[in-house]
Amino acid sequence: MQANGAGQGQDSELSCLNNAQNGESSSGGGAHSNGLISSANNGNSASTDNGVPPSGTSAASNATTSGSDTGSTMKKKKRFSQADEDVIRLIGQHLHGLGLNQTVDLLMQESGCRLEHPAATKFRNHVMEGEWDKAESDLNELKALMHSPSAIVRMKFLLLQQKYLEYLEDGKVLEALQVLRAELTPLKYNTERIHVLSGYLMCSHSEDLRAKAEWEGKGTASRSKLLDKLQTYLPPSVMLPPRRLQTLLRQAVELQRDRCLYHNTKLDSSLDSVSLLLDHVCSRKQFPCYTQQILTEHCNEVWFCKFSNDGTKLATGSKDTTVIVWHVDSETHQLKQLKTLEGHAYGVSYLAWSPDDTYLIACGPDDCSELWLWNVQTGELRTKMSQSHEDSLTSVAWNPDGKRFVTGGQRGQFYQCDLDGNLLDSWEGVRVQCLWCLSDGRTVLASDTHQRIRGYNFEDLTDRNIVQEDHPIMSFTVSKNGRLALLNVATQGVHLWDLQDRVLVRKYQGVTQGFYTIHSCFGGHNEDFIASGSEDHKVYIWHKRSELPIAELTGHTRTVNCVSWNPVLPGLMASASDDGTVRIWGPAPFLDSQDSEGLNECCSMDS
Repeated sequence: MQANGAGQGQDSELSCLNNAQNGESSSGGGAHSNGLISSANNGNSASTDNGVPPSGTSAASNATTSGSDTGSTMKKKKRFSQADEDVIRLIGQHLHGLGLNQTVDLLMQESGCRLEHPAATKFRNHVMEGEWDKAESDLNELKALMHSPSAIVRMKFLLLQQKYLEYLEDGKVLEALQVLRAELTPLKYNTERIHVLSGYLMCSHSEDLRAKAEWEGKGTASRSKLLDKLQTYLPPSVMLPPRRLQTLLRQAVELQRDRCLYHNTKLDSSLDSVSLLLDHVCSRKQFPCYTQQILTEHCNEVWFCKFSNDGTKLATGSKDTTVIVWHVDSETHQLKQLKTLEGHAYGVSYLAWSPDDTYLIACGPDDCSELWLWNVQTGELRTKMSQSHEDSLTSVAWNPDGKRFVTGGQRGQFYQCDLDGNLLDSWEGVRVQCLWCLSDGRTVLASDTHQRIRGYNFEDLTDRNIVQEDHPIMSFTVSKNGRLALLNVATQGVHLWDLQDRVLVRKYQGVTQGFYTIHSCFGGHNEDFIASGSEDHKVYIWHKRSELPIAELTGHTRTVNCVSWNPVLPGLMASASDDGTVRIWGPAPFLDSQDSEGLNECCSMDS
């Protein structure tokens, strides 16, 4: 944060004035026009070595009138640390932005600090007033204070560009042409931009100019934006970055939210939406950890559950051979049975919604050679597909176009089909455990019996290895952005892989995973959380970045086979179990926002 200095005593002018040698100011008492320079810095050297202005010139010193040595000692100002100086300057800048200029003057006077270097203040005023020749002259004074004096050329270019555009807007074409030819071009900097600027000479009116140049026009707005750009070339000890205190506060709020284990709502970058007087903390009671509803309509083990992409429906598949579609009330978050899809000859172990939620595909266990495709709105069975009675179709995934899907199983079948079940492509000899279509519309990810996930391209018939585990991959799912894959690995638990870098990112602890197929999921706002069922009858939830669970949900009495997080309502989650029930999880009922118990609970887990 220190200025690199010119070696001419200017360092001391950039911060607090702690002795009489750095008490002079070229701006005199003219600070009230901008509030950027202390009006106490008037060059008076009546106090010899403590930097305190003479009696009567400072509000801080008017209570002490004694001229004795004892009095002078009492009047010595505290020497501030660098951090204290920075805070004073940040507060001063913020108050100045609010228009409290007299308050800024008093703060700078009493602290003996400068908000910015006098040369920077002079430069700022000349830029805001459009006095371009004076602003250009100020650059020579600033040059000695800069880390990179070569940046002067870039700053000069920005100044002249604004000057050129303002001339054009005012209709002073000849003056603008003179700036372009005699001032901008000789800089020999950014010739490509100069060609663009020359094209603006052809603009017929000022609105056309502003639109083509993407420029606000002559005035405070464009000049303030210009100052923000110019400041980036100056050390902060000379001129503070714009709105620096707000930037730091926003960063602090975002960091606290990021570290909050239970934060599950949309981030609002505005400081107006939060209190700066308290640390950000979310209670566990605001998190979907509490049973809101138990669905008992299935009469056997429930093997799978999946919310629709729009979050308005939940589909559940059971060993009882039925698929039940439930409607989600967006207000109460209660689920009501919408329709039952019957006729599947085997138990339903996997379900996949089409991208537009029009269709639902159901697959069965290993001995199931059929795939069923229903129209959810009408309840009609559109397609019942079976290529061979020897097939095993246990997994399915939709192509993003909604017109095709891929399906396969452990007996070596791997097909791409249309909505009517017609075979479009097939891949021989791939024993598929689980499938996923990436958003590129070409690549299909398939976990196989070789404990790996490979990428298959049906267009050019190429494949490549992406993930290699040491134990069987029982199931996997992929994040919305296609970057991360969540694997349930036999005897190992839940693993997070980065598909782009092809590395194992994290192993989540706590879950009991044997050789049952358990389906985990990403969920919550921005998919910051991970949830999985477990053979110990629990649902486990982790924050994506933490290996230890932040919640263990109890209630089921047998293995939890599948967990699905509502993609639209981040506070709603469903779990399906061998106990024949589907549990709907949500925040604690009758949540009190001031519940201190919940806040303490979150704090203790966060620590």
